Amino acid sequence: MIAFEIEVLNRRKSVNKVVRHIQALNQIVADLENKHNLADLLNEFIDDNTIEAYQVSPMLNSLLLDKYNYEAYSYNMQDNLSDFGSIIAELKQWDAVDMVIAYYHPELGVKVINPKRAEQWQAIQALKKNELATIYLGGVAGDVSDKIKTLALDKCLQLLQAKKITTSPELTKGKYSLKKIRKAAEEKAEAVPQKRKAVAKKAAVKEKKQEAKPAPSGQRRMTPLYSIPVTNELFHNGNVEAWKKVIQSYTAKYPGSDVYIFYEGERIHDVNALFKWGKVKHGSAILIAVAGDSIQDVAKLRRYLKQGASPMFEAFLRFPVNQVLNLF
Repeated sequence: MIAFEIEVLNRRKSVNKVVRHIQALNQIVADLENKHNLADLLNEFIDDNTIEAYQVSPMLNSLLLDKYNYEAYSYNMQDNLSDFGSIIAELKQWDAVDMVIAYYHPELGVKVINPKRAEQWQAIQALKKNELATIYLGGVAGDVSDKIKTLALDKCLQLLQAKKITTSPELTKGKYSLKKIRKAAEEKAEAVPQKRKAVAKKAAVKEKKQEAKPAPSGQRRMTPLYSIPVTNELFHNGNVEAWKKVIQSYTAKYPGSDVYIFYEGERIHDVNALFKWGKVKHGSAILIAVAGDSIQDVAKLRRYLKQGASPMFEAFLRFPVNQVLNLF
């Protein structure tokens, strides 16, 4: 095992990845010691491309479990949950304990949530039935008792089951109140040497002149689900091929984005499945969502998909089979 751990360092690229990972950990530890929440920090570091999504799980384990001895509890959702108002209102009062929830999103991968912060719940939109959520509870100062952790876990699980609870006074007193998001990007900019600042400024001016598209934030997000009505008499093979053309054009224009299709609560991995057995008829609705780090042109995508689900689908088929349409 030790030999394998050393072997991953036999290339410069691997060594550089490890060094950057350790540097990011050191930056994060300093802020954790000041009672910042790890989910806030990880999301911020992903947004500014300091770390990548694959580093999240190792950091959760190495920091919360190994270094700070948080308790962790894995829970499979019993039902879909999309109304987070009561959860946020309750957990904002819990100053006695620090919390992080890692949710294993079926489309976006692992997402870390500070459950006291509304915008991070909104970013995932819903917790889905049978999907995994891991709850981390504790405190970086080692000042959270087992009694408080157990109490907080019990009540948190009830909230995830959409149950009403009574606020326990023991959970409202402590050092772990909700803090303002740390402005890492601004702080890092102040530390950049003047020469690098000048280069960055020149690049920014050039980018503005070229009216470039927004740079990816590093954080994959997903739009709400949008309903696409089927107005053709049947969503048949022609409609399927039209959708393929539209989606191919969209992902060719925005290679960092994915178009997800849902029907009757099920993720459709192959659009051809919508045609089988005359499954989708006139008046049905197919749901779509877009995921990516810089989501654009969703309104136009929806408009083309509506046309593709209508009797006017043939407009997308009047081109050679292998030609990618220039729709976006």
